[in-house]
Amino acid sequence: MNGLRNHAVRELAVDEASAGQRLDNFLARVLKGVPKSHLYRIVRSGEVRVNGRRAGPDARLVDGDRVRIPPIRTGEAETPASKTASAARAGEKLVVLHEDDDLIALDKPAGVAVHGGSGIAHGVIERLRAARPQARFLELVHRLDRETSGVLLVAKKRAALVALHDAWRAGAVDKRYTVLVRGRWRDAKRVVRLPVHRYTTHEGERRVRVEDDGQHAQTTFRRLKVWPDHDPPLALLDAELHTGRTHQIRVHLTHLGFPLAGDDKYGDFAWNRALAKTGLKRMFLHAARLALAHPRSGEALSFASPLPPDLAAFVVSLGPAAAERARA
Repeated sequence: MNGLRNHAVRELAVDEASAGQRLDNFLARVLKGVPKSHLYRIVRSGEVRVNGRRAGPDARLVDGDRVRIPPIRTGEAETPASKTASAARAGEKLVVLHEDDDLIALDKPAGVAVHGGSGIAHGVIERLRAARPQARFLELVHRLDRETSGVLLVAKKRAALVALHDAWRAGAVDKRYTVLVRGRWRDAKRVVRLPVHRYTTHEGERRVRVEDDGQHAQTTFRRLKVWPDHDPPLALLDAELHTGRTHQIRVHLTHLGFPLAGDDKYGDFAWNRALAKTGLKRMFLHAARLALAHPRSGEALSFASPLPPDLAAFVVSLGPAAAERARA
């Protein structure tokens, strides 16, 4: 026996807390540890049924719906070592920047996925649910890449999630990132409007590139610090997202000729290797601030995450920036 649990056919009733949720997200919650690729396969094959009928992964569930789930193996091998590791991951503390009855603002560390899947058993949302088994509803409001650190929002109520998603779509959320790029950045402020197109490589990897017929994407960059005499020249920028396209900041910067430090998809790979030798071991992309209206009260909220120690230490290692040298 390898210790994996093999469930028989189950039929689950959708309650009020899950009403309005997409079918794929509902399955990811009840089938913890199952890769999303497998969830999509069993949905598209018709093995998952809603009220006895086939349904797409984006189908919205209604209170009282009956969801049929086929036999499926979930979880990890139940050895003493794996149980100990799972308990340690679930018990790892997440830094809470703010919490009220409707939402939680977390400070996500780099190297941690926001959700499980694709070989990752425990993401941020799984850890949070494991730490709060009594919580009836906990859902990610948005996503951050695994190597991106910073502010991440989680909704505690369905109504809050819907309201926050509406605010995101309406552009009513101020989203700021801190990035380090290579090149002589001269503009104090630069608005970039470059459409982007998502595609899949021959190896099956999802990528994005600038294309005239792509989706509208807009980023405003503001200069924070520059090191024009550094070899190579560097700039620390504030990036404001006006749209939320996949890898938008990274693709815009690379297209402009200012690769993001440590970017292993769109950046300069030789430069990344050199950076790793001097102390920067990951992508310099940090979700520094989110400002928005509270989903229920309308109160103005602002959540900030300071530059994490590894990125802050690397900035210090560069020495004084141009303006700092001038003042000295």
